[in-house]
Amino acid sequence: MTDAYRPKGLSSAVCYQDAKAAYRWLEDAFGFEPLFVILDADGNLGHSEMTYGNSVVMIGNEWSDDHKSPKSIDGKNTQSVHVQLAEGEDIDAHCARARKAGAKIMQEPETQFYGDRTYRAKDPEGHIWTFGVTVRRMAPEEWDKASGLTTKTRLD
Repeated sequence: MTDAYRPKGLSSAVCYQDAKAAYRWLEDAFGFEPLFVILDADGNLGHSEMTYGNSVVMIGNEWSDDHKSPKSIDGKNTQSVHVQLAEGEDIDAHCARARKAGAKIMQEPETQFYGDRTYRAKDPEGHIWTFGVTVRRMAPEEWDKASGLTTKTRLD
């Protein structure tokens, strides 16, 4: 088994009504790689983790009134997960794979003013996932000029 301990950084935990189905679907649709699953004596999923590049996403069942799948709360999301592909990866093919697996494509692949090409998809339980790949590296001054916005490091 791959090392289950992570270095300093962020990961996301996503709740599903059917976490086992979601775990399999995320591998098929988005190419996430299984890291490990923890099953109870009855074979129920207690906890699981998947990797994508150097990142980890935890996949679990709903476990409290505050930890629900969008499917349980009228499709509402309080956050979405952004996944960055490696430069040179084919995001259009990634989108096609997700669509073939049943993802609802909310936004088709489109190149953004800051040089990334992105698309947005919903999984079968309604979680929103955004995928991006850098297709053109730009200085902040370039994307500010293209967008009319202002990029700064801090608010003050």
